[in-house]
Amino acid sequence: MINVSHLTKKYNRFTANNNMSFMVNDGEIAVLAGPNGAGKSTAIKCIAGLLRFEGEIEICGHNNKSLEAKRLLGYVPEIPAPFELLTVWEHMEFIARAYKLENWQERAEELIRRMELHDKKDKMGKELSKGMQQKISICCALLIEPKVVLFDEPFVGLDPHAIKELKAMLSELRDKGVTILISTHMLDSVEEFWDKLLIMMHGRIEAERERSAVEKSGENLEELFFKITEKEKSEG
Repeated sequence: MINVSHLTKKYNRFTANNNMSFMVNDGEIAVLAGPNGAGKSTAIKCIAGLLRFEGEIEICGHNNKSLEAKRLLGYVPEIPAPFELLTVWEHMEFIARAYKLENWQERAEELIRRMELHDKKDKMGKELSKGMQQKISICCALLIEPKVVLFDEPFVGLDPHAIKELKAMLSELRDKGVTILISTHMLDSVEEFWDKLLIMMHGRIEAERERSAVEKSGENLEELFFKITEKEKSEG
């Protein structure tokens, strides 16, 4: 579970996140959507424990910067940043050693196979395309079998097969009770499996919708997004 309470993040006089509060439950896929500059990536980085902020964030009941929380959290950044001189397989081994994983090799092999990196196992990070680097980020995040996973624009740069596999992985993780938060502009890519929609504008959560309510209204994800964001623009 992710519990964000009164999250505020400022850069000097600029407020990127303004008193945000929301919760994502176990076994739930929440989509964090909003226009460029809304503060989505900043919020994801705060939840991941990469930025200082005001407010409180809990991961499965633990302060998000605690070791207990970090052991449970997987994070796929918007811009992949693999180690340039480590091979694909060495990335897996590095994560396994860092998290003190046991019997991790079979799971690593499966993730690499599903992301079609099996023929790139001996390639170094700097030798791979951005799409391949994104696949490494996904494999590293999921190797630890996290209870909570944060994805920041995970589909950008992926080929059609990888997008299909990632969608399948997300559904599998949800079925296992994993909490998932996805920040994305590609609303059509999450249309089939999202559970909660969080729409950000100007650093705030302007609307929160459950899938069941949206389906009853007859709207789709994209229609709802534009309805809310365009209304905010006109009122602003």
